[in-house]
Amino acid sequence: MTARIDHMVTSGTFALDGGEWDVDNNVWIVGDDTEAIVIDAAHDATAIEAALAGRTLRAIVCTHAHNDHIDAAPALAEATGAPILLHPADRELWQQTHPDRAPDAELADGQELEIAGTTLTVLHTPGHAPGAVCLYAPELATVFTGDTLFQGGPGATGRSFSSFPTIIDSIRDRLLTLPGDTTVRTGHGDPTTIGAEAPQLDDWIKRGH
Repeated sequence: MTARIDHMVTSGTFALDGGEWDVDNNVWIVGDDTEAIVIDAAHDATAIEAALAGRTLRAIVCTHAHNDHIDAAPALAEATGAPILLHPADRELWQQTHPDRAPDAELADGQELEIAGTTLTVLHTPGHAPGAVCLYAPELATVFTGDTLFQGGPGATGRSFSSFPTIIDSIRDRLLTLPGDTTVRTGHGDPTTIGAEAPQLDDWIKRGH
């Protein structure tokens, strides 16, 4: 049985470089009726735990360590016993939010995560953050992109730890090479597809999006 994708939206605050913004975050739960992983434990550990509906949580996977994607991770880990997984290049960002609680394990490019008979491959896609990753699940025809790629363009690169040329390279080399019918499930906002976004690459570069 192939895993299914459950989706919820949580609301809170994104804070970086002295500024704060109200945000709505996508939380993705991938699994079956018995086990699951959570991609980006944002804002509300209690609501995320409730959405698991008694399933065993195998891992809390962080696409990157901006506070709005990780603020509920320690509480969810404590409630469920699940490990928190983060790419090591984002440890400095992580420590800004959780200085006294380290992630439990590291994510690495090419690593495969297995859940409910489905494989998700970790793609290191720096740019929005140094340790940003995407998770590609070909059996689900889906890539979870965090804040690397959205409907209509790349993630923001105007703040600390970010780089526009780097995110463009990541999107071009790691994401736009995926099949065009791959659904892009993002960290905020509506899904899109690789095929819908690929033709816009040159425009993004010209605009310095």
